[in-house]
This record gives sequence, C-alpha cells and structure tokens, in this order.
Amino acid sequence: MAQSFAFGIAGKLLEKLGNVAYEGICSAWGVRKEFEKLKDTLVAIRTVVLDAEQQQARTQELSLWLQRFKDACYDVEDLIDEFEIQALRRQVLERGSTERKVRHFFSGSNPLAFRFRMGYKIKKANEMLNEIAANKAKFHLTEKHETNVIHRERETYSFVKTSSVIGRDEDKQHLQNFLINPTDGEDIPVLPLVGIGGIGKTTLAQLVFNEESVKSHFDLRTWVCVTEDFDIKQLMIKIIKSATSMKCKDMNKEELHKVLQDCLNGKRFFMVLDDVWNEDKKKWSELKDLLCGGAQGSRIIVTTRSRKVATITGTISLYDLEQLSYDNCLSLFLKLAFKEGEEKQHDNLVRIGKGIVQKCKGVALAVKTLGSLLCSTRVQHDWELVRDSELWELKQEENDILPALKLSYDHLPWYLKQCFAFCSVFPKDLKFGYIFLISLWKANGFLQSPYENEEPEDIGYRYIRELLSRSFFQQVEDGAFLSILEMHDLVHDLALSVAQNEVNSCNHYSTGKVRHLWFDLSKKDASQLPNSLGCLQSLFLFDREGKGDSESLVAEVISRSKHLRVLDLANCSLEQLPNNIRYLKQLRLLNLASNENIKGLPNSICNLQSLQTLILGGCRGIEELPKDIRYLISLRELRVTTKQTRLQENGISCLTCLRWLIFFECENLEKLFEDIQNLTALRELHIYECPNLVSLPQGLKYLRTLESLEILNCGKLDLTMEELELEREEDGSLRKLLIGGVPKLESLPQWILLGSIKTLQDLNIRDLKNLSTLPTWFQHLTSLQSLEISNCPRLSSLPEGMQHLTALKRLEIRWCPKLNKRCIKETGEDWPKIAHVPDFYCDDLETTTNEE
Repeated sequence: MAQSFAFGIAGKLLEKLGNVAYEGICSAWGVRKEFEKLKDTLVAIRTVVLDAEQQQARTQELSLWLQRFKDACYDVEDLIDEFEIQALRRQVLERGSTERKVRHFFSGSNPLAFRFRMGYKIKKANEMLNEIAANKAKFHLTEKHETNVIHRERETYSFVKTSSVIGRDEDKQHLQNFLINPTDGEDIPVLPLVGIGGIGKTTLAQLVFNEESVKSHFDLRTWVCVTEDFDIKQLMIKIIKSATSMKCKDMNKEELHKVLQDCLNGKRFFMVLDDVWNEDKKKWSELKDLLCGGAQGSRIIVTTRSRKVATITGTISLYDLEQLSYDNCLSLFLKLAFKEGEEKQHDNLVRIGKGIVQKCKGVALAVKTLGSLLCSTRVQHDWELVRDSELWELKQEENDILPALKLSYDHLPWYLKQCFAFCSVFPKDLKFGYIFLISLWKANGFLQSPYENEEPEDIGYRYIRELLSRSFFQQVEDGAFLSILEMHDLVHDLALSVAQNEVNSCNHYSTGKVRHLWFDLSKKDASQLPNSLGCLQSLFLFDREGKGDSESLVAEVISRSKHLRVLDLANCSLEQLPNNIRYLKQLRLLNLASNENIKGLPNSICNLQSLQTLILGGCRGIEELPKDIRYLISLRELRVTTKQTRLQENGISCLTCLRWLIFFECENLEKLFEDIQNLTALRELHIYECPNLVSLPQGLKYLRTLESLEILNCGKLDLTMEELELEREEDGSLRKLLIGGVPKLESLPQWILLGSIKTLQDLNIRDLKNLSTLPTWFQHLTSLQSLEISNCPRLSSLPEGMQHLTALKRLEIRWCPKLNKRCIKETGEDWPKIAHVPDFYCDDLETTTNEE
C-alpha cells in the first residue's frame, strides 16, 4: 500500500519553477534556458505519473522507475534551494559591512564560482530527467490528470443480521427518534451520520432501516449506495430501482424525473444515502430538489466520513458516531474469533485477544478484521504475532479495515496526501499543536497554494481543517487560544502504510531512502540509526533521560545529513549545540525546547538564512541570544527563553518576516525591545511567565497586523501607562486577546485592544485578583463571539450594554463568586444583559439560554 508521492512532489516543484522567486533566479544568474528544459521534461513525465503510481505494484521495474523520478525531483528541489539561499545571503550582505562582503567572497561563495558550479548541476539534472523521460515509453503509460473521483467496487445494501451488531442500542434509538418524531417545516429533514471509515456508520443505518417500527412508519424505504462521483442521473436510476425494482438505464433525465416523482409523490419515505463523498453543494441541491415530492414526515439519513459533506447535506446537527466501548469490542471479537462457547477452552488466547482488541481503539471493522483473521487458528504464536504487529503489516482483504480507510486517503487531493503521510513520523498517541504541525509542513515545503499572496500559515490552517473534516485528525482541545490534535491509532496505521518508503517512525524502519526520522534514544541505541542519512529532511531526536552522548550524536548526524529542513532536538539534555550546524544551509526549523543546560547558541547559527522557525522555549540556561540574530532574515516564528534583563535593540526587531513571537519563562526580563513596531508582519505575540517584566513597549500600538495577543502570569507588569492611552484609528486587526496573572490590573485599559474594538472575536480574562470592573467600551465589541472570565474574585458585575453584543455566542464565568450571583438565570441582576447568549456556563450552573 506504500505510495510514491512522485505526482505531488513533481507538482510542488513545478509550482516553485513558476513563482516570482524563480523569475528572480533566472534573471540574476542567466539560467532561464536550462531551467525551462527542466520544467518541460518534468511536465512531460508528470502527465503519466498518476498511471504509474496506480500500476507500480505490477512490476518492480516500474516501481524503481518511479523511485528514480522521485529522487530526481528531490535533487532538483535541492538545486533550486541553493539559488534561493544565495539570494538570501545577498540580502544579508546588504545589511552588513564591506568587511563581511570581502569575507563572503573568499569563503567559497564567490558568485562566479557559484554560477559555474550550479551550471554543472543543472546540466546533470537535465541529463537525469531526460533519461527517465526516455525510459517511460517501455511501460506504455497513459496520461492521467488528478481527479477525486475514485472508481471502486464497494457496494453496500440494506440487509444486516441484527444479532451480529453489538453496542449500538443508544445510537439506534437516537436515529429512530429522528425518523419517527414529528418536525415543523416543509423541507425534508436530513441527518448526516459521520465517522471514520470502519466505525460502523453503514451497519447502524442498516440496523435502523430494518427496525420494525421504522418499517411500519414509512410508506416507502429506499437504500442507495452513493460512492462514485455523485452522478445525478445514476442516483435517480438507483433510487427508482430501490423503490420499485424497475430497471430504467435507457431513460433520459426527463423520463427518469417523471418516474421518480411517481414513486415519491404523496408517500412518506425514508431514504438512506450511504457513503457520500460529494462536496459540491450544487449537485446536492439538485438531488434534494428531485426528492421534494414526498409526504410530510419523509426523512433522509446520509452516511459520510466528511464533516464538509455533513455541513452541505444536513438540515440538523450531524450525529458523530462514537467508538465502540472496549467491552463491546471484546464481545464482538470473541464472537468472530471463536465458535459459541469455545473461548472458555482457550484462556490463553482470550488473554492475548484482549490486547488485540485494545489495538482496534473502538473501530468495529478493525475488530472484525482481526477477529476473522484469527478464527481459523488456535496456535498461540499466531495470535501473539497479530497482537505484536502493526495493523499495516498484517495481510488485508479487500473489505478489511486498512483498505476501507484507504478510500478516504484516495479521496485526498495530492497536496494533502504528503502532509498526512508525513504525520506517520510521530509516535502513536502523540498530541501535537496546530502551530507546530504547520511549521513542520512549511519547513518541508508541503504548503502549496493557487493564490500568490496566501500566507503559508493560512494554507496550513486550511489543510488542518480539511483533514479534520475528513476524520484524519481528531480534535483533543479546541479553543481560541489552544488547539491540540491527535491521530486515531488506525489512521496512524494507514499513514504508516502509505509512507513506508519515506518515513522511519519510532520503531518502524523502512528500507528505502529515509527522509523523515523519529529516533528515541531511551528506546534505541544510537548504533541503530539507519546507515543512509544523506536524503534526510526531518530528524526528531529524543533523549529525555540523557542516556546517549547527544552532542556528539547530533554532530555526527549533521555531518551525514546535509539536506535537513527540520532538526528537532527538544528534551535532548544538550549542553551546547555543535558548531557544524552552520553547514545546514537548507534548515528551516530548529527546535531546542526544554534543553535547560544550554547556556548559549553559537553565533554561527545566524548563517542559517533559510531558518523559518527557532524554538528556544524552556531553555532556561540561555544567558544571551546570538548577537547577529538580525541576520536570520527568513525567521517567521521565534520562541524565546532567556536570562537577559533587556533585549538588544536592532536584534529581534530586524526580523521583519516574523509572524509568531513568544516569550516564555524569561525570569529576569524587565523590558522588551522598544523598536517592536518594525515587526510589521507580526500576527501573534505571546508573553508567558515573565515575572519581572514591568512594561510593554510603546511601539506595540503600531502593530497593525497583530491578530493574537496573550499575556499570562507577569506579576510586575503595569498595563496602565498613560502614554499609551493615545487616540488611534480603529484600524487594528486583533481577533484574540488573553490577559491573566497580572495582579496590578484593576481595569482593562482600552489601548490593549490596539484599535481593534470592531474586530475582536475572543476575549479571555483570568486570574486577575484586583480586577473590580469591566469598562463601558465592552458594549462596542460588536464582533465578540466568545468571552471567558475566570478567577476574578473582586469582579462584581458585567458592564452595561452587553445585551447589544449580538455576535456573542459563548460566555463562561468560573470562580467569580460576586459575579456568579448576578448571573443566575432569570433572577440575577445581570441576567438581562446575557440572556441572548446561546452557550452560557457559570460554575455549577450550566445553562443553554436558547432552549428548545
């Protein structure tokens, strides 16, 4: 099931060869002709790559051809990177001195020498691609273009053996209530049933479809397995056939419409549309209009893996099908693996079976897959092998769990496939934040956009929303100020199965050219590192227990991995960073979080002009940031922990590409840099656990692009500075504001909004023991959607005019005893101000104000 990703990688490369930076390279170095040849050859090969990827299992020779093409694409990407790095160095020179320029000339970066060297590399790349293009003829491949229509043979039907379904009584009752309880309105109610592949959506729909009370309630029941491409004509044929057994393949649309109306007119019908993938609202609206002839009380259930489909089709809230409980999974497993009562004779196998069931994490099809796999053997070793193997390593039949899950993968656009597969590098059960994942994708060049000016971070958020919608990720925490994701174990197995040749994750090693590696020294000895690291792009090295000689190991890996884009050394017990890190010219992300013994970074780190993300959070030993930090001109995210009391001017403030800036546990820091207004692209500023910080810089008020400001646990911070209370146009873009643990604060100053009174959407106020009032300007926060107030014991009332905040959808008040009493439903003095808020929580009182 391993994928080559060649189509996606070539697409990414062609996008690079068509952007503005490429035009600059061609002009500066006179390489347009050579690059155009590269581009033409890439296009010619890519047109048949989709067919090759679909047929690669046919012959080893075709699989090797694909691998060669993919490797060549990576080589060309490295080549383009070298030009981009040279352009960045030129920008740095413009900021530096004549002396730096002379040093630069004699350090091997002589432009003439560079042009000669790169000319040779482009020539070799063209020769390689020409040879690959010439060899494609022998495979008789056809041109194919990406489409999300996946032709497959899966067909479902309405029958289910009721006795074989376990643990779905509550879910069945919910669906029955939807089907039978009366509703208002003329529109046909549609309930989307959502969950990952194999969770049991179709089975539950079958269960309800065959329930006697449902049968007697409806005049007509139809079951339609949608799949395919949501072709309206084919769907009409299927509905008619399900309703009447009539075959009408030869009819045109007009004739089909008349027959369909005759089927439905005046009848109370129940229709199941099973396995819907269509995300085109126009197509859904067209089908829905054709079904409008039924009687009052008609119902439709749509089963889908996609929340986007649910949003398009549903007239009521989707029903998110939960995982089966462990006990129900065990019962189902034993029923499939043994004949009735036989399990009592095999206590040893039942014990092993319990471990196997835990692997399934509540997904019914996974239980069925493994139970059926073991029903023919009573050999203990066979059962242990299944328990101790990853699911993707086990043989899978067409209707087993991984092929079922892979349908979801097949429906992904190419730009999401590589992003998803990359996540297999994480160990199972690892939770990861949005920002970190986006930074990893960005560092590896996975974020592609058809829009020239779309920010990479926005592309990343869009990708995450798509993968969440399709159930590839699960939301562990979903808040305005913290969003955490994880992958279901079976989805992780799917990622491993498609990424086998690209990723070495934890204990799962591939035999191909490893490009992304997770290595935990507490579980593996350094000698077990793969021999071939020359293609490595991402390395996650962990040594929390300090078992290995991390510094020498890092130095060795760097010397063997010249193309690293990501180097994650968090929690590695490092005392210093190897000097040879300066050779990682393509490095985009360096994570040194929680290496408490590092006292400083080598200034040579400032030669990494491609670096986009530098994470130093929790490095409590750092005495001073590198003096030439201003030369990290590509830096977009910086997380800092330092012992400094002041930050140097003309340092961080020169990093004009910065989007995220985070100060964390800077215990001695008294002031930030005053020229913060130079960070004209900054979108998020977070200041946590800085107990000696006394003030914020005046330049803060000029940050027009700032969208999120978080200030937490800064005991000496004074936010009541009069000089910041200046008139300012309402031109700010702040959407999220969190203030907490600032004991000097008695009232919120208006300047803290940074001119964003009309844009603020999320406000979190917490742990402000001296806050006694909220300002009257609250009533002007017309875009405010979420307000959280917690542990503000002196706060005694809500401000006047809150009833005018019509956008406010969520209000949460915790541990504010005076305020709580005034917000009691109906009787509290402040209740009229908040009665319009749909989602209101107040300590012990959980209230939904808009009751049904």
